[in-house]
Amino acid sequence: MSKPTMFLNEILNEKVELLLKDGRSLSGTLVGYDDHMNLVIDETMEETEERRRRLGTIVLRGNNVVSMNSC
Repeated sequence: MSKPTMFLNEILNEKVELLLKDGRSLSGTLVGYDDHMNLVIDETMEETEERRRRLGTIVLRGNNVVSMNSC
């Protein structure tokens, strides 16, 4: 099993899909992270049950992420 920061380093600059605690899904390109696993996602798309919208570049607190997959 690899450490979370090693995984993040491996998928840096790749497309990712994230599931958040509040049920939203985000997808975009992982362009940065820090020791607290806060993430910088570029070209972000947000998906809820009702709609889909473009968010652009965001900074996401790591403790809001339930799961992350590389695409």
